Amino acid sequence: MTEINKMKLTVEAQSQNEGFSRSVVAAFFAQINPTLEQVEDLKTAVSEAVTNCIVHAYGGKQSGAIEIECTLTEGGITVQITDFGKGIDNVEQAMKPFYTTVQNGERSGMGFTVMQAFCDEVNVESHPGQTTVYLTKKI
Repeated sequence: MTEINKMKLTVEAQSQNEGFSRSVVAAFFAQINPTLEQVEDLKTAVSEAVTNCIVHAYGGKQSGAIEIECTLTEGGITVQITDFGKGIDNVEQAMKPFYTTVQNGERSGMGFTVMQAFCDEVNVESHPGQTTVYLTKKI
């Protein structure tokens, strides 16, 4: 597919930036006239991905960079969300429903499951020092 537009945003891994990030991505996505449902789906998935960065990659320390890159095509959007935290030891296991590394009972382990439910494609690349989640939403 032909690229229509691209953007890149860097925010600190702070909880107040989760809502900001999802709003910016939604506004960017609006350029290709998605339905309201498609926008809401993408906002939910972005919210989960950014929250994962804050909670898991940086251990909730409210510091560290999160990079969000969006690419629009005629057929939809791809969103890359990258953190530079500890990485995911076992991506396959982390993507299973109810799996979480937070043992205090505050996390449900459904982040990747939610992303998969609201996007057409979810891929993850991770190693110590960098994790990138790729979200694709077609229109």
